[in-house]
Amino acid sequence: MTGEVRPRRADAQRNRERILEAAEAVLAREGTSASVRAVAGEAGVGLGTIYRHFPTQEALYQAVIVDRTRRLLAEADRPSPDPGTAFFTFLERIVVHAAQKKTAADLLAGSGVDPKAGTADVSRDMRQAIGRLLTAAQEAGAVRPDLRTPELLALLCGVCLAAERDEWSDELRRRALDVLFDGLRPRPLS
Repeated sequence: MTGEVRPRRADAQRNRERILEAAEAVLAREGTSASVRAVAGEAGVGLGTIYRHFPTQEALYQAVIVDRTRRLLAEADRPSPDPGTAFFTFLERIVVHAAQKKTAADLLAGSGVDPKAGTADVSRDMRQAIGRLLTAAQEAGAVRPDLRTPELLALLCGVCLAAERDEWSDELRRRALDVLFDGLRPRPLS
């Protein structure tokens, strides 16, 4: 049985989910001063339960980032009758997500742990989801046909970094995305 990963028991899976949910709430509330003890209190579990799932505080906060990103990815796979709206809504959610994950990434970076370590699969899945949404939006005529995934990712990366580092307000994010999205839409025929 070497190399096989046993599925988690249902109660262990529920504990893991409660811990991740609590860690996300504690991070949002306390920022970089968040402690594992506060997460345990929020989740209603003991410290030992947290450390059985996450051997270090950094592993816990990294799991929060990955979990949040996976939930975001699930949004990309939801069927939508309007591919253009689905595309632009998803891009906006990515920018909001980038700003929210800053606290967890700061905690990891401050401890010397790479916040992107172990997220290669999630990054690949994100690129694929964006590519699928882009293709569907272009086929629906909602996005300019000459836009390709690498250019879109470059633009999105720049916006996410700016939103994350400069801690954009909701108003600034909306205005900046309006300008970006106008540039992604098809140009009117002259």
